[in-house]
Amino acid sequence: MRIRPILFNGDMVRAILDGRKTCTRRVIKPQWEECPHCKYVHNEYIYDKMAENVYCARCGCPLEPERRSPYQLEDILYVRETWGHPISLNSDKQYVFRADKIAESGFENDSHIWHPSIHMPKEAARIWLKVKNVRVERLQDITAEQVVKEGTTGLTMDLIQSSDELKRHYDIPFAVLWDSTIKKADRNLYGWAANPRVWVIEFERCEKPTGPLD
Repeated sequence: MRIRPILFNGDMVRAILDGRKTCTRRVIKPQWEECPHCKYVHNEYIYDKMAENVYCARCGCPLEPERRSPYQLEDILYVRETWGHPISLNSDKQYVFRADKIAESGFENDSHIWHPSIHMPKEAARIWLKVKNVRVERLQDITAEQVVKEGTTGLTMDLIQSSDELKRHYDIPFAVLWDSTIKKADRNLYGWAANPRVWVIEFERCEKPTGPLD
């Protein structure tokens, strides 16, 4: 078991806290094009959870180690989110979080000085996750169930099943969400239309581990 950080924006933090998000997709960089051994252009892969590597689905050749998933089965993840310190001298909190509507009693979020999620210290983490599954997929292979598990705002399976339009185009809200996280200069490689290969990481909430966190 490893303890690793993972970044989420405010909307996704709220989705995790609400129990709506149990999955995330992270683009594979660089993308695989073909197996260096048999020259098979990959549409599928074999992901070995024990070896933590990906193998060619045709000949079994191991692909380059730097393309291993950043998160492995049973890893414990602590969520890094936009954070700050309390502004009330009477506060009993050490850290406050922008994803909350009111970071402190009586103080709206815009009253605080916020620090980027990448700089959040481990001891400030309030959300802990356990990795339950890791696999490789093409981005556009996402199913309706997975769109919901991604925490896509406003979508539930009941809503999708009740709408003929959403049954046909359930992936559009997620496509918009995905592209909002990709730099414009990178969208031709990693945007929705590019249909890149992604790591699919499924997780569940867990308690903060006891003992040293290093």
